Amino acid sequence: MALRNERLAFIGCGAMAEAMVKGLLVQELVSPEQIVASNPREERVQELVDRYAIRATTSNREAASGASIVNVAVKPQFFGEVVEDLESALDPSTLVLTIVAGVRMKRVADGLATPKVVRVMPNTPGQIGRGISVWTATGAVDDAEYDRTRAILSALGSEVYVTHEDELDMATALSGTGPTYVFLFMEALVDAGVHMGFSRRVATRLVSETILGSVEYAASTTDHLAKLRNQVTSPGGTSADAVYQLERGRLRTVLTDAVWAAYRRSVQLGEMAGPDHEVRE
Repeated sequence: MALRNERLAFIGCGAMAEAMVKGLLVQELVSPEQIVASNPREERVQELVDRYAIRATTSNREAASGASIVNVAVKPQFFGEVVEDLESALDPSTLVLTIVAGVRMKRVADGLATPKVVRVMPNTPGQIGRGISVWTATGAVDDAEYDRTRAILSALGSEVYVTHEDELDMATALSGTGPTYVFLFMEALVDAGVHMGFSRRVATRLVSETILGSVEYAASTTDHLAKLRNQVTSPGGTSADAVYQLERGRLRTVLTDAVWAAYRRSVQLGEMAGPDHEVRE
């Protein structure tokens, strides 16, 4: 209902923006006629039209024209081109959602000449509707626009609102980059299984189902993760031996260092933006 009378433009329609489009249509939050997307490649434009019956164009300006909500979903190095393309194209009342990594709200608001900016950090599982999106907004975004934002983000899965834009850099390092850590961990486990003698097909299934079940089990309880780990770590048993080797190899330290490295990189990407806009508390 929050999006019934809205016209949505997707500036750049890669994997994450397409996931948003797909989710909005599958959940019947909008109709295809309400969506227009832009992409520089003609073949991609036609693919989006054929797949979702939405309108699509190679022109960012054409896509944004008349839109009440503009979703900017390009790589950071192309954001400057978007600003040039959309110069004077947006009404100041336009709500802009950005998933451009590292680009802060002030730069978006100044570049697109609209005070209503929502910055979002989604993650890869959003492509199957199981993601978690962390977001914040400038002070000009009102309650109704909060509802519209939540409706849009529901197409990707869950959402968490934070009051400080700096937390988007933290989310980038933890949940945005998080699937990378998980996939690498899974890959290492599968390789270990193959080394022991399993086929890669069997090892992959064992690892995937084990991780999926473990996550769902952890989500079903309020117990601390350390308590859950202790439940399967018998004194002198296989788990105890395995945990000893993981701790000996500094797994916790390496993971922490990786997250902090990602966090520092996200901060570096945003340093060009200057002072922040006011964020609603």
